[in-house]
Amino acid sequence: MTSSNTRQPNRRQLLQLAGGVAAGAMFGPALIGRASAATQIIVADPGGPFGPAFRKAFYDPFEKATGNKVVNVAREAEPTAQFKAMVETKSYTWDVCTLTLSARDILAGQGLLDPIGFTHADVPKLMPEAISPLYMGTDVYSTVFAYRTDRVKNAPASWADFFNVEKFPGRRALRKNPIDTIEQALLADGVPLDKLYPLDVDRAFKGLDKIKPHVAVWWTGGAQSTQLLQSGEVDMLPGWNARLQAAIDGGTPAKIVWNQGLYSIEGWGLPKGGPKADVARQFVRFCSDPKAQALFTEILAYGPTNLDAYQTIPAERARVLPTSPENLKQMAIADEAWWSANRAKVSERFNAWLLT
Repeated sequence: MTSSNTRQPNRRQLLQLAGGVAAGAMFGPALIGRASAATQIIVADPGGPFGPAFRKAFYDPFEKATGNKVVNVAREAEPTAQFKAMVETKSYTWDVCTLTLSARDILAGQGLLDPIGFTHADVPKLMPEAISPLYMGTDVYSTVFAYRTDRVKNAPASWADFFNVEKFPGRRALRKNPIDTIEQALLADGVPLDKLYPLDVDRAFKGLDKIKPHVAVWWTGGAQSTQLLQSGEVDMLPGWNARLQAAIDGGTPAKIVWNQGLYSIEGWGLPKGGPKADVARQFVRFCSDPKAQALFTEILAYGPTNLDAYQTIPAERARVLPTSPENLKQMAIADEAWWSANRAKVSERFNAWLLT
């Protein structure tokens, strides 16, 4: 999930970034004026490597630019229930929280989010899918697949290749979850990437029936997918790009196939009625800065949502990020709305199918 590069920013880098913001190049005087009395906000992130990556890219530079304090805490894996409880009881344990697109849609539908206070017109190089009145995405992750180059000599280049066990022999793993797995079966069966949704579930299960006997492991977590690739227990498997990249950065002879990948977005949401909403909005806007977003990619192999970030990301690093131009054009965004409407029904069928 992380890269091998964990260098911390030096004082000069941080001051340069803070100076760029203070100059009003992006945010304007209303945002960057230092507070007469510093405000402390609590920011909930996914924990793990996100903490140091976001501290380097967002938290410390925001503090230096505004005088406000950012304390980060690790949120729950699925924060929607906690989010709802906070708003309903008006007992706010944090002021900003990272959300997936599906979590955003759930909370927005229940009226639990505050507006972020700016639009795509204010940050035109932000990916359009990454911003709405109630949300701003900061990072993009993708589901792709990787194969061991020391084991798989006939290099696979598509999901059709992954499902073709005769032409591309090797031990395989799949995710023990219908999300992404259904799409992969359809892509393997010839459904075009831009015509995936609505998903033809019956057709997908026919494809899964064929590969099921050849699946050595059904993985359930990102760390497990990294370990499976590192250990050589399997020769090819789908996974989240940063998890697979972590194995490669650790010396595993493997290659990621970006073709026909599906990406999604994580970003910031504000709990409705939060007492520090003004500073929280300043923080979210700050995180749209391309130079700030470029900094987190030194630690996290996720893509920035402001594509101007690639002006300062080294070409070697850009090659392993989902939103680099070469990788992004090979992928499509996953349809979270379809899954929100169909997840329970398809999950029940998938779990029953695994037992047959």
